[in-house]
Amino acid sequence: MQNITFDELIIGQSAQLQREVKQTDIEAFAAISGDTNPAHINPAFAQQTPFHGVVAHGMWEGSLISALLGTQLPGPGTIYLQQNLTFKRPARIGDQLTAKVTVKSKDAAKHQVWLDCTITNQQGQLLVSGEALVIVPTQKLSV
Repeated sequence: MQNITFDELIIGQSAQLQREVKQTDIEAFAAISGDTNPAHINPAFAQQTPFHGVVAHGMWEGSLISALLGTQLPGPGTIYLQQNLTFKRPARIGDQLTAKVTVKSKDAAKHQVWLDCTITNQQGQLLVSGEALVIVPTQKLSV
């Protein structure tokens, strides 16, 4: 892995990753986070919710954005300062998600960058939108 330094970042630059929602991801996230809300892990209960079935944790989706920021854009050495997310649609088991971050603005004095963040499904439907604020390394890092 190699980062992209503050000076190398360009407004409009983006990166994305794709991930399929799997039952094992939901179970692992529930175990690690302690979020055992039955809407995520109990199919009979989840069927009675407005979503009529099991849905992935919204913050599991948020973790895909975190993965992008820490491994691709800007990459290793990035410091996460702020994140806001709006959950527009649920992600379901079997969905193919695309998380994308795009450089929105740069603050040279603080080496901070705002990025637009989205997650869409295989049908191109917007599931999550938001922004992230990060401090970007000024030195090249390879890990």
